[in-house]
Amino acid sequence: MSEPTPARPGRSALRLVDLRETPLDVAEVVAALDDDSSGGLTLFVGRVRDHDHGKGVVGLDYSAHPTARDKLHEVCEMVAAAHDVHGLAAVHRVGSLDIGDIAVIVATTSAHRGTSFDASRLLIDTLKAEVPIWKHQRFGDGSEEWVGSP
Repeated sequence: MSEPTPARPGRSALRLVDLRETPLDVAEVVAALDDDSSGGLTLFVGRVRDHDHGKGVVGLDYSAHPTARDKLHEVCEMVAAAHDVHGLAAVHRVGSLDIGDIAVIVATTSAHRGTSFDASRLLIDTLKAEVPIWKHQRFGDGSEEWVGSP
């Protein structure tokens, strides 16, 4: 990826959009969005928690449809078009994750914090609703469930 630069008219604000089997790095996302014109950077980090539905979670697996990366890119473009952001990043893990692992990072930069907060919320909410990534949770009692699968 090339060195990030401030967004200009006609230039995409997307700085980092990916699905990865390797651990995600908050510092990489922040660095991808670095520019002198942004006064606000809003970052959301989604982690694997140790419980869901009153049951203990021992781990999970994320699976992605072959079109998931393209859909993630579409969602990012839509958010960038809807808000005056300078930069936008979204990375999501696939594969097996343990408790505490980072599952997703989304971040936006803009001149002012309010725009970044609004854009980041729209980005994570739309990603969760529209990108075909499915979560297979494994519980301590031996049961399991699929979340977000068709």
